[in-house]
Parts: sequence; structure tokens; C-alpha cells
Amino acid sequence: MFVLLLVALLGSCIVPLSARYVGKGAGFIVALLPFGLAAAFVAYAPVVERGWVRGEGVSWAPSLGLDLTLRLDGFSFLFCLLITGIGGLVAIYAGGYLTDKPKAERSRFFTLILLFMTAMLGTVLADNMLLLIVFWEATSILSFLLIGFDSRSARSRRAAIMALQVTAGGGLALVAAAAMIAQVTGSWSLAAVAGNAPAIVASPYGVAIILCVMVAAFTKSAQFPFHFWLPNAMQAPTPASAFLHSATMVKLGIYLLARFEPVIAATWWGRTTLITVACITMAVASVQALRAASFKSALAYSTMASLGILVLLVGLDGPAATVAMIGFLLAHAIYKAALFFCAGSVLHATGTGTLRSLGGLARKLPMTAIACTGASLSMAGIPPFLGFISKEFLFEAQLESSWELIPLAVAVLVNAVMVGVAGVVTLRPFFLKPVRPVKVEHRESVSLFMPPLLLALAGLTISLDPDWITRVAIRPAVAAVYGRAVPVDVAVWHGWTPMLALSLVVVTIGVAIIRWWAPIHVFLRDSYLIEEIGLERLWEMTVRGLLRASAAVTGWVEHGDLRRYVVTTAVALVGLVLWSLGMAGAAIRWPVAEAIRPAEALVALIGVGGAVAAVRARNLLTTMVAVGITGFAVAITFMVNGAPDLAITQFTVEALLVVLLTALLLAVPLDAARSRRPRQRAGDAAIAAGFAAVMFVAMVDMTGAGHPTPAADWFGRMSYVAGKGLNVVNVILVDFRGFDTLGETTVIAVAALLGASLLRSRRTEPQPRQAVHYSFAAASGPLFWLLIVASVVILWRGHDQPGGGFVGGLVAALAFAVFALARGVRPAEDRLRVRPTTLVATGLLLAIVSGLPGMIGGGPFLSQLWWEPPAGVPLPKLGTTIAFDLGVFLVVLGAVLTFLFGLRREGAR
Repeated sequence: MFVLLLVALLGSCIVPLSARYVGKGAGFIVALLPFGLAAAFVAYAPVVERGWVRGEGVSWAPSLGLDLTLRLDGFSFLFCLLITGIGGLVAIYAGGYLTDKPKAERSRFFTLILLFMTAMLGTVLADNMLLLIVFWEATSILSFLLIGFDSRSARSRRAAIMALQVTAGGGLALVAAAAMIAQVTGSWSLAAVAGNAPAIVASPYGVAIILCVMVAAFTKSAQFPFHFWLPNAMQAPTPASAFLHSATMVKLGIYLLARFEPVIAATWWGRTTLITVACITMAVASVQALRAASFKSALAYSTMASLGILVLLVGLDGPAATVAMIGFLLAHAIYKAALFFCAGSVLHATGTGTLRSLGGLARKLPMTAIACTGASLSMAGIPPFLGFISKEFLFEAQLESSWELIPLAVAVLVNAVMVGVAGVVTLRPFFLKPVRPVKVEHRESVSLFMPPLLLALAGLTISLDPDWITRVAIRPAVAAVYGRAVPVDVAVWHGWTPMLALSLVVVTIGVAIIRWWAPIHVFLRDSYLIEEIGLERLWEMTVRGLLRASAAVTGWVEHGDLRRYVVTTAVALVGLVLWSLGMAGAAIRWPVAEAIRPAEALVALIGVGGAVAAVRARNLLTTMVAVGITGFAVAITFMVNGAPDLAITQFTVEALLVVLLTALLLAVPLDAARSRRPRQRAGDAAIAAGFAAVMFVAMVDMTGAGHPTPAADWFGRMSYVAGKGLNVVNVILVDFRGFDTLGETTVIAVAALLGASLLRSRRTEPQPRQAVHYSFAAASGPLFWLLIVASVVILWRGHDQPGGGFVGGLVAALAFAVFALARGVRPAEDRLRVRPTTLVATGLLLAIVSGLPGMIGGGPFLSQLWWEPPAGVPLPKLGTTIAFDLGVFLVVLGAVLTFLFGLRREGAR
């Protein structure tokens, strides 16, 4: 299954490229990927049919009890068939629907829809809840991109943002639920939830877990009060609507509720909450479906009602409810996807989706009319279509449950409305006479009518010959959800039963709705009360209020005054330290007195003198020199106390800062008048003195504490044994703590990319050169190459002697900084030959790739591999550490140059 997910992921990125070179047939080529995956899943049918479970796992973090696990049972198998099967038909349909779009745009759509399919597969296959959350959120992000596919449309952007806000908020609730479940059960396994239901409910987190799961499911499946995003999501291209908002994504909430049903049922209020929310959702959706003016809107609201029915079935007790839920889920996915396809064909052909403006299209779109008729008959529950069987399952579940008649009455009325909607969306566009002639701009093509026609035929053939799908999908899915095997009888005729009588009542009321649809529609459209109580407006008002509040808080915190930032930080730190000392009541530990070493004392005094001079200086150049003196004094202190790596880094940073600040000082006045009044300066001095006193006391206390050094001793002993290096600091950074270093490198890379976006190059603008002394300009060339060679030497020797990728990158950056200061930014950029961000991306990729060989060899990620030459062979030892250090080197170099070139350009402007 991991292989199938990997194939889906890689194929989603590669296969859509065919749309850039193929015209109308691109959809058929792209559909090979989902259909191939469907065939691969069908190969698991013998396993699933027997009620077995197929699991796969990869070790992730064993010390934390985390494994990446996948699990295929009957329920996830049914979802996999729907996702891949309908996904293939969506690809074929999109090939025809997007024929007039640019090839690049079509390719982008295919990429997004296939990536969405992959995320869906990952969600229903994931057993590890953290992995499920990753895929769950991926579906929300990809849905956002598909809804807002037409980025030029303000309505599409608004709908996409609304969908992301609601579904991503539910995703956060799912994260909280998973964390609490892991705390209670000690496991991240979704399969273990059912077995631990009593413990979860009895825990202090029980109520919170159930509420978080419900919020996650309700937001994903558009249940009240989070239902409003789904109708707005119809701004997505119709192929996306057919896939995301009818057949797959919106059913993820149902999937989650079904998995957690044992936990929800273990409370006295869980089922009541589900049934109440479902009934409200069905009622609201039914009214809105009758008010809907467009083809897609009517289908969207009927989808909301269907999702309410599914939540209702999850909430009902008894095996019949589980059978009905699985049967209705399958039937709804088939007929609703087909109806969305038909709505898209009508919109594509006529350019309008308003029902009152359509009519008589059966002659011009005959195959689409046939497909729409078949799908509508299934939606209306007319025998012998699959929708009829699912409706009987629904009524049987309600009659056999322990609940009163209110849910049954709501379900009857809602299903009657669905009959009415099915009739209206079929009769009005295709068979009734239009108010005015409808112009057809695009004729139907094979890729447009074949997918809905196949789905309509599937709804008929499955009900007439249900043996295979019942054996391999429906019964295993029911057993997986209910917890044991349940008899399932999929047949059109069960005799004269109460369920058949209820179906007749539903059809009768539905026919009446079709007959009087126009006055009902007009009456509801004119009802302003329905608009006033809509939650969509309340949601938008809330979001706007949050944005205003966040803007006010941001304006208060991010005020842009550097002095206030420093003061706030210093005061907070001093207060926190003093409060900690007062609460702990600990005495200061004084170090053992040692003889004063005159050389180190002199260096310390020079550093203090530089700090005092920097505070007293009124000239920026003097301040820079004084700060540099303090920095070099710190570097010398590192050097004489046995920390050459830190010393080299400090020396390089100080030199680089001098060059960078010199370049910036060329664009600003060196002298500035005092901006602080005497009273303010006295306050500054008091804060500085307090901060200095606290830092001094803290350093004295740390010096006086006796620190055991088992870690230092261990690293010293194992440096060469485990890391093949004599430089303990470098071995720790690239081997023992390589993952930490990779994270820090990633932070540097992200900062560089953000800096590049803020300091974007304006190469068309003239870049004036500052006048420099001719000797500096002449020496900059040799000095550049000297520093470049030094950086390479420092990089190469870093594993055994002081140096490494970080310091080497700083030295290389210093070379370019000196060259840019002497000759200008443009010559320095030309000498670099590539963009700094390219160096950043290449370095980060190289650092990541360097950890793969060790992992492939069976070790953890970033386990470094080494090759040492035989004795007497004059060759250096080689290892993947060199690649890791080189990656760090390139990231640091690219990041520094990004800011160097950008700031120099800004200064020149």
C-alpha cells in the first residue's frame, strides 16, 4: 500500500504533463493512473472478502512509539474503490470540460485533482492518527486550490478561503482529539480506538475527545452549523465539484464518525447529538434546495441533505443502520457524481446553469439527458435503481432502531425533497419547454457524456446484479464498521413491506413538489427570514471581527520601535529571573577563586572598553568599530579557552558585519543628533544596569556550579569511533545531532527565501557605484580568491580540525561581500553566476539527500556513511558528511548573499 501511495504521488506530478502536449485525449491518458490504482486495489478483493485486514508499517520514531502504519479493511477498501474509480471518470470528464482552457491550466488542474486523490487514499488508509491528520489537512489545502482554481474570480477566492477556514479549523480539532487519545491510550493507532472506547470515555478527556471528533467531522461533511461553505464551494470547476463535494471529500467526516462510533455510542449523549445535528442539517438543506436557482446549487444542497442522512445513520443503533449507511454512501457517490457531471455539461454547452433559463436540451444533448435521467431516478429512489435499495435500507434502519418517529418523519420529508430536486434538475433543463430559446455553444463529446452515462448504468447494473459488489465491498465494509459480520441482502424486491410503503409516500410527496415547484421556489426565494438567519453572514462577520482585533493587537505589539522591543525584552527577562530566584529562594553559588591571568584580563578589559565606547559614541562609524572591538575580544576569549570553532565563527561574523555595515553606512549619514531626553537616557541606563547586573549574577552562579561532564566525555570518546572525526564539535553537529542541524539549516533557508521576496532584485534599475580607494579596488580581486580558497579549506578540514560548512559558508560570503563593497553589487552577482536562492535550494536538497544512504542501509535518517582507504594508500577518507557539510555551506552562502545584495541595492536606491 505504501508503494501504491508512492505511485499515486509520483504519478500525480508526472502524468498531468501529458496535458501540455495532448489535446482532447489528455483526460483519457491521465485517467490511466486512477484506473490503474483501482485495479491494484481490486487485487486485494480476496483478502477483504474474507474479512481480513491488510496492514503495513514503517518504523518512524520507535522510542516514542510512533510508526507509519496503513490499514486496509472493508470500509477503507470501499472508499478506495470510490476514490480511484470516480477519480478516473473525473479525469476523463475534465479532459473534455477544460478543452478550451490553455494547456498549462489543464495540466495544473489534473495535477491538483490527482494529488487530491492521493491525499484521499492516504486518509482512508492511514492507521496512525498523525499520518491521517497529515492527509486530512492535505485534502483541505487541495480543496482550497481547486475551489479557487479560477484565481481571477473574486467569488472563487472568497469560496476557497471560506472552505479552508472551516475545514482547517476542524482539522485543528482533530489534532487535539488525536493528542488526547494518545495521552489516554498510549497509542496513535486508529484501529485501537474501538477497543479502548470505555477507557477513552471514562478519562478526563472523554467529552473533549468526542466533541473535537464531531467538530472535525461536521466541518468536513458540511453539517449544521458549519454547512454554509459547501454551496459556496460550487465555484470550483464542475469536475472538482463532482469529485470533492459529492463523491469523496465531504464523506471524510462520515468516515471519521464511523470509525469513532464505538466511542460516541459509549456516552449517553453521543448518538443524540449526531441525530439532532443531522435532522437540523437535513431540514436546512431541504429548504435551501427548494430555493436554489442553479443546477449546481440544487445539487449542492441535496448533497448536504444526503450527508445529514449519513450522519443520522451513524447515530442510529443496530446493524441495519450500518448496512443502510454503507449502502447509501455507495449509491449517493454514484448518482450524485453523475448528476454533477450532467450539470457541468449543461453549463459547458449553454454558458448558464440557472434552471429557469434552461429547457429542451434533450435534443441537443441526448446522451447527457439519458445519463441525467438514470442518475435522477436513482436519486429519487425509483426501482430498479440502486438508490431505491438504499432508501429501503434507510427506512428499515429507522424502523428497527430504538429512536422515536421524529427522525423518521424528517427523513421522509427530506427524501421527498430529494425526489423533487431530482425531477426538477432533469425535467426543466432537458424536457420542458424553455422560456426563451437556449443557445448551445458546445456539443457534447464522448469525454463529457461517457462518465455520467457509465455511473448511471452502474446504479442500474449493481442493483440488478449485486453479487460481486456485495461480496467484496458492502458486506466487508459493514463488518468493519459494525465490528462483526452482518447479513446484507441487496435486492430490488423484498415484498410488500413498511419500507416499500414509506418509499411510495416519499415518491408521492416528491411528485407533488415537482408539480408545484415554481410557486414553492418563488415563495421561499422571497422569504427574507431565511437569509437573515443564515450562518454564512455570521461567520463572515466573525472573521472580519477577528481580523480587526488581530490587526489592533499587531499594531500594539509590532509597533516598529526597536528601542521599545529591546526595553520590553530586557525588562521581561530581568523580571522573570528575579521572580524565579525569589520563588526558589536559592543562594548564589560563587566560583572558586583562581589566579588572575593577565592576558585574558587585558582582553576582557578591551572588550569592556569597546562596549563603553559604543554606548558613548555619537558617530555611526565609531560605534561600528567599537562594537567590532568587543566582538573580537569575545572571539579571542573563545580561542584561549579551548573553543577554536566558536572563535573562528565569531571572527568571521565580526568581519562580515563590518563589511556589511560599511556598505550600508555609505547610504546613511554618519552623525546623528541625540534623540533621547536626559530623563529617558537615565531610564535607559537604569534598565541597562539592571540587565547587566542580572546577567553578571547569572554568569557567576553558573561558573560556581559544578557541572558533571558525562555527555562531553562520551562525545569525546565516540567522536572518531562513531563519527570518524577528530573535531568533536563538527561530529556532534553533522552526525550525533545532525537532525537538529538540518532543522536550523532549514530555518536559514526559509529566512533567505523570505528575504529574497522582500528584497527582490531590480536589475533594470541603474546601480550607482560608490567611490572607493583604488588600492582597495585593486586588492579586492586577489583577496576574493584568497577567501574563497580559505572557505573551501575550512569546509574540507572541518570534520577533523576547526572548521566546517557553516564557517566555510560565512568566509565565502565574506569574499563576495568584500568584492561587492569594492566593485559594486552587479559585478559580484555576475561573478556568482547563479541566484543566491538557487544556492539555498541546492544546499538544502543536498543536506537532505546526504541522509538517505544511511537510511537505505538500515540506519536512521542522517546516519553518515564513511569509506576509509587501506593502510598505506595516500587517499583521504570519504563520507556522506562531506555532502551534508557542503549543503550547509551553500545554504549559509546563499542566505548571506541574499541579504547582502538586497540590502546593497536598497541602500543604493
